Amino acid sequence: MTAIENAVAALGGGPLTEAGVQRHLAPLFSRVLAQWRGHVYLANHSLGRPLDATDEDVQEGLAAWYAHLGGAWDAWFDEMSAFRERLADLMGAARPDCVVPKTSAGQGLRAVLNTYDGVARVVATRGEFDSLDVILREYARRGRIALMLVEPDDLAALDTPVDLVVVSHVMFGTGRCVTDLDDIVVRTHRAGGRVLLDVYHSLGVLPVDVHRLDVDFAVGGSYKYLRGGPGACYLYLAPRHLDGRLRTLDIGWFAKRDPFTYRRPDPPELAEGGDAFLESTPPVLTLFQARAGQLFTRAVGVPRLRAYSLDRQVRLVHALAERGVEATGGTENRGAFLIVVDDRAEAWADALEQRGVVTDARGRFLRLCPDVLTTEAEIAAAAEAVAATHPRNG
Repeated sequence: MTAIENAVAALGGGPLTEAGVQRHLAPLFSRVLAQWRGHVYLANHSLGRPLDATDEDVQEGLAAWYAHLGGAWDAWFDEMSAFRERLADLMGAARPDCVVPKTSAGQGLRAVLNTYDGVARVVATRGEFDSLDVILREYARRGRIALMLVEPDDLAALDTPVDLVVVSHVMFGTGRCVTDLDDIVVRTHRAGGRVLLDVYHSLGVLPVDVHRLDVDFAVGGSYKYLRGGPGACYLYLAPRHLDGRLRTLDIGWFAKRDPFTYRRPDPPELAEGGDAFLESTPPVLTLFQARAGQLFTRAVGVPRLRAYSLDRQVRLVHALAERGVEATGGTENRGAFLIVVDDRAEAWADALEQRGVVTDARGRFLRLCPDVLTTEAEIAAAAEAVAATHPRNG
């Protein structure tokens, strides 16, 4: 068993408790906790804290290169397969090749947009993260898509011809969950369209089942709650889109059937299943970089992590309320972070960082995200700092 599996086994079953977490799970993060001692880290919604094993995993990927040079591809391909298997399990995909490694969620979106030969009719919410939003707007500006932007609440009642709907499971700015995804998918399919779901802010902290939801595509990454850092992203394709009929312009030689034979049939013969959506030579070290976070999330279990996340959020909401600060979060219709609304939120986040409380702001929303490592003492300290630096006191 790995150190992660041993620690979770020692933790035992049942709901997470602070005592159990600090005794069994916190030692898995000893390096980052030691380096950030004296700070309260509440930016887990932006960049997750890495496990000690992450460094060891990346070193393993490098060691294969040093030891075997070109022969390292055997180990690298094995890790790519494991990466896909773990993600498929976490998101409820029917099979591992539904998951295609990408370097960004935006890369996944472009791959989907570039399956359309004509001008696709695309509907997206105004709450999508910038990486998707800027791609959609630029495609629209160049006449590649006809883009309609709506509020999230309007999607479930959408009654217009559409080719693709783009929507997030959890809105990055407010933390609000889109709870009517089933209706959105049914209505979109009835209108002849497809659905792309952004799970960047849900996978790892909320139960996600792309197969049950029947979404056509999903994009996300490991940067946040999967603790896998930048670059370890993915595109999910429903099995019905892996029969070879759906093709994208976003491919490279790894998408070829038998790529190492270097044959060049015209038109290109693509690999089977999700491999047909691979691109050129992949950045293999990100696969190792993502391993520990995926193993940790699977071992602890998303239901337990979700319940404990809500507990930490509720405690922070109450601690802030006791100090006269109103925050939103800690409820089933929210993701893993809470928000405090103020026009000066960005300056507020800067003031908090000066006090050793690391968080961030998006527009008017100050975002605070306790995670499984956050203690009650840190929650109290953060609440004191938030109240002390409140812009009303400026």
